[in-house]
Amino acid sequence: MSNAFFDFIENKISPIAARAGTQRHIMAVRDGFIGAMPFMIVGSFLLVFAFPPFSPDTTFFLGQWWNAMSKAYFNEIMTPFNMSMGIMACYISAGIAYNLAQSYKIDAFPCAMLSLMTFLLIAAPMKDGALSAGFLGGTGIFTTIIVGIYVTELMRFLKVRNIGIKLPEQVPEKIRQSFNLLIPALIVILTIYPLNLFLQHQFGMLLPELIMAVFKPLISAADSLPAILFAVFLCHTLWFAGIHGAAIVGGILAPFYLVNLGLNQDALAAGQALPHTFVEAFWSFFIVLGGSGATLALVFLYTRSKSAHLRAIGKLGIVPAVFNINEPVIFGSPIVMNPVLFFPFVVAPMVNATIAWFATSSGLIGKVISLVPWTAPAPIGAAWGAGWQMGNGLLVIGLLVIDFLIYLPFFKVYEKQLLAQEAEMEADMNAQTA
Repeated sequence: MSNAFFDFIENKISPIAARAGTQRHIMAVRDGFIGAMPFMIVGSFLLVFAFPPFSPDTTFFLGQWWNAMSKAYFNEIMTPFNMSMGIMACYISAGIAYNLAQSYKIDAFPCAMLSLMTFLLIAAPMKDGALSAGFLGGTGIFTTIIVGIYVTELMRFLKVRNIGIKLPEQVPEKIRQSFNLLIPALIVILTIYPLNLFLQHQFGMLLPELIMAVFKPLISAADSLPAILFAVFLCHTLWFAGIHGAAIVGGILAPFYLVNLGLNQDALAAGQALPHTFVEAFWSFFIVLGGSGATLALVFLYTRSKSAHLRAIGKLGIVPAVFNINEPVIFGSPIVMNPVLFFPFVVAPMVNATIAWFATSSGLIGKVISLVPWTAPAPIGAAWGAGWQMGNGLLVIGLLVIDFLIYLPFFKVYEKQLLAQEAEMEADMNAQTA
């Protein structure tokens, strides 16, 4: 039965996942998010200064000083946040179009600029001389994905059919590129913009608001324990088959992460309860401690192994694992297509997800309000993501102990197998030299 399951993964699931992982639109969305990541991390970091991790009635001198400073300079502190994380959809819109255009080998920069213009056209209508910023953050993520893809496909359609303004060969290339934007920009204004105006005047909503309403049930479903467990299982099953499951599943989940994070930050600014649990920091610092499979505990076991092979992998992988990088462990053990380690590799992160979910839902630990670099050590990243709530870091330590207990019996079985192989190899070498 187990052989049939592994054959199904290798022969059926792996080819589909491999194609999905290289699909140009999925890759463009993923790379667009990655390109905007520095702005979002810096903006999220500043958010913690505006909302100190101390109660208003604290008697701790540092907390009193921090609360007073954040209150006195709130607008000044929030301005960098508003210009980075607060308008992240603008950066993502340009990034998606740029990367998709590059994959088609068409002019990438004009596509990025047209995508940004189109997004602002429908998401930030000007009123009283000011742009509305309501959909420039997390709530505009799904709109910006659609716009980035639409604009680039429109540019590609026109280029393939040689539709555009013909200029003499003597005209500089940059001028030629700028004139090539005239027709697609006109098409955008004559198609998407009228649709946005129709929705605005007939139903009192903008196109991004309609798109958000369509995706709302999916967002709610994604922010549930069954959905999280399914994503964890799929990610680690792909890893077991030798496919980078984190890249594929993470690319699909990225829009949901950012929407949930944006809604949490909006609720924080409004003084309301944080609505969402499933944000990227929840995955990185509670579910996959040390990397996919929650292998940090396994690496600690490797460092004290009697097997020379596992001990070498442990020494090589311990430092990267602290920073959530575990390719040396996954491919060095190997965990890929290793039936002995399949069960704990999948079950440990699922147990972590379940415990962390209930701890968050019950209010024992804080929900995520900041985008944290996924390479931060787990206890630090977990506390940082929730505005430096130390309870989050303590839960990570508890989860590490649980992961250790899950991996231990399977580690012992695998260690015994390798010790037998090493003893046999040593006997053969001794026989050859005798």
